Amino acid sequence: MKQDEINKRRTFGIISHPDAGKTTLTEKLLLFGGAIQTAGAVKSNKIKNTATSDFMEIEKQRGISVATSVMGFEYNGYKINILDTPGHKDFAEDTYRTLTAVDSVILVIDCVKGVEEQTRKLMEVCRMRHTPVIIFINKMDREGQDPLSLLENVEQELNIHIRPLSWPIGIGNKFKGVFNLFEKKLQLFSPNVTKIAKDVFAINDINDIEFDRQVGDSVAKKFREEVELIDEIFEPFDLDLYTEGYLAPLFFGSAINNFGVKELLDTFVRIAPSPLPRITNLREVSPLEKDFTGFIFKIHANLDPNHRDRIAFCRVVSGKFERNKFYYHTRLNKKLRFSSPVGFMANEKSILEEALPGDVVGLYDTGNFKIGDTLSENESIFFKGIPSFSPEIFKELVNKNPLKTKQLEKGIRQLSDEGMAQLFIREMGNTKIIGTVGELQFEVIQFRLLHEYGASCTFTPLNYTKACWLTSTNKQVLEKFITQKPQYITFDKDGRPVFMAESDWFLNTIRQTVPEIEFHFTSEFKTDQQQINNMETWAKK
Repeated sequence: MKQDEINKRRTFGIISHPDAGKTTLTEKLLLFGGAIQTAGAVKSNKIKNTATSDFMEIEKQRGISVATSVMGFEYNGYKINILDTPGHKDFAEDTYRTLTAVDSVILVIDCVKGVEEQTRKLMEVCRMRHTPVIIFINKMDREGQDPLSLLENVEQELNIHIRPLSWPIGIGNKFKGVFNLFEKKLQLFSPNVTKIAKDVFAINDINDIEFDRQVGDSVAKKFREEVELIDEIFEPFDLDLYTEGYLAPLFFGSAINNFGVKELLDTFVRIAPSPLPRITNLREVSPLEKDFTGFIFKIHANLDPNHRDRIAFCRVVSGKFERNKFYYHTRLNKKLRFSSPVGFMANEKSILEEALPGDVVGLYDTGNFKIGDTLSENESIFFKGIPSFSPEIFKELVNKNPLKTKQLEKGIRQLSDEGMAQLFIREMGNTKIIGTVGELQFEVIQFRLLHEYGASCTFTPLNYTKACWLTSTNKQVLEKFITQKPQYITFDKDGRPVFMAESDWFLNTIRQTVPEIEFHFTSEFKTDQQQINNMETWAKK
């Protein structure tokens, strides 16, 4: 019975370049799944409800996703868990951490703009992890690129083989819907931004004369020619190549109008992988194992501004998570019990009695968890592949209101625990240095510190380009180096020494003078070296 339940789970992330329609697609999947009755549009003036998965105040104001949202619903006997990720490049590291918690990905592309910068970066991360990817070409209701040209653009830019599993009927103002190539079915809907319209037409044979009457003779003729060409150009869909990450099924649609979403969802639940094994420092953990294991991939403070809560998101890897049962926190070496674990539907939470592999559990936290922590039944292991990378921008945190010092201290530590930014402390003057990937993160931090903690701050730019974690087998050499270079030494939130470099040339010079000290560009020192190299290459891009 347990294996059957695990096989019904589908845990995936939705990723894209900003403004490709990722959050809108997420909502429409919830709509077709019956999890919500009416979808809101992020930037619509007519619809006052903001997007279901964008619950933070700053997200509502800016119309962007800056935090990963977790949502679950049931559809046709499957339990679906969606992780909607930030699209903005300044929050790419949060997206990468989220990808460690999913078994597959839906990558959204704007048909007008085609493959964009962030799309390429995200695809590289998926390829490194061999994550199965489904591509959704969105906004077909706009006058975008020709579908055949889009196929060529996607294959060349993303460097992956594709296989269309749906095909658009027209484009722009002639867009009528999509044909499901995988199931050989056609369902035409009338456009509806907020609700699911009733089927207006459904056939299994595109040569049916009624098809021409519905879409027009010229559109029907061009559509049949394109479908015939697709079947000639592309090999039949290979499920194994998809699950191994070498082939990306591709779908067309218009999420805002509900076109193509049902075709995507119906095919996704059939082909997407069920929960997959995960690597630890000692062994591979299978979802079918009896004992519970899980890892923390995200922490969010003040998910509900009315209750100053702090929730850790735990991906269940194996066994069964049960409410009120004690589990072993491997880093702290102690047992913890959770009386109020929760499941999510956007910003709505409900108490969970149990959860199975693939599920995401919210654990109320008083400061026990950090990103990457492992929970287990009784085994001392930790899951690999959730490192922090060297930030690219460094600024000193300046307190504008000394009377709010405690609030500022608490706030910045909680936000750094979430992964919003990295916190480094220089002992000289107890200086707090914030490291981020992009400028927008500083704006979000400033906003949240003020509105959630009542702490006002500013940031002063610093002339650092890289942060390196320091280790050495010779403790005396490391301690001497730290003493001699206090202006370049900081400590991360876990108390580990970090060297702040002003340039690559300066860093290389210093490394040559102290060969006994190792300079690490990621916080996970035991990660496979090739993956570290790959991740560093991606981060530089």
